[in-house]
Amino acid sequence: MQPISTAASASFFSGLSGQFYQCFVQDNRYQYILTGLGNTLVITVFAVLIGVVLGTLVALIRIAHINNPQKLRVLNGIANLYLTVIRGTPVVVQLLIMYYIIVVGTPISDVGTAILAFGINSGAYVAEVIRSGIQSVDHGQIEAGRSLGLSERTTMVKIVFPQALKNVLPAIGNEFISLLKETSVAGYIGIQDLTKSGDIIRSITFLPYTPLLTTAAVYLVIVIGMSALLTKFERRLHRNDNR
Repeated sequence: MQPISTAASASFFSGLSGQFYQCFVQDNRYQYILTGLGNTLVITVFAVLIGVVLGTLVALIRIAHINNPQKLRVLNGIANLYLTVIRGTPVVVQLLIMYYIIVVGTPISDVGTAILAFGINSGAYVAEVIRSGIQSVDHGQIEAGRSLGLSERTTMVKIVFPQALKNVLPAIGNEFISLLKETSVAGYIGIQDLTKSGDIIRSITFLPYTPLLTTAAVYLVIVIGMSALLTKFERRLHRNDNR
């Protein structure tokens, strides 16, 4: 006769393997996770690209206006309104507005809609990161560029902005990680992202623990991997600065 603890352990692992088979192996349900992961990564990567481009433009407009209040007054007002609205409203509400109001009736796909919504949201936060990076560059760098006969624009593009970008790259990496998790609300507009995929499996099998905990584990593994790469990148930048 087996000890009670051994029998209980065998029963536990047998039940766990049975749930795993039912959730992921039976009817190839693992493909839900793969499809959701693919959509999540596509939305995140392209949204970050839009966010970096948009955020850079907004940051440059605000910096130009700060340096000369008579310049770009209208664009600066639009930029401030954009930052206020985007940073002051929930991302899920912005996603729903984009889906049901802005792109309705257009040929833009659901994934494209999510990319636009998350990209515009990300741009507001990236703008402040890049602006702080530009302002962190020593003013003597600007004076040195101007003393060499460079225009204000050339000084910004060739001297200030590269240094600022180097300073804020770790923060932009953190924005990528944050955005990856924020895309979990993409299911509100019917996109089969990673979170939605786990919920679909749960609704089919009526087993909440295995699919949802697996979904959380996938997010966790990706975030840990990205955080490790970001830490390694920051150390390399630090070594380069000390040379």
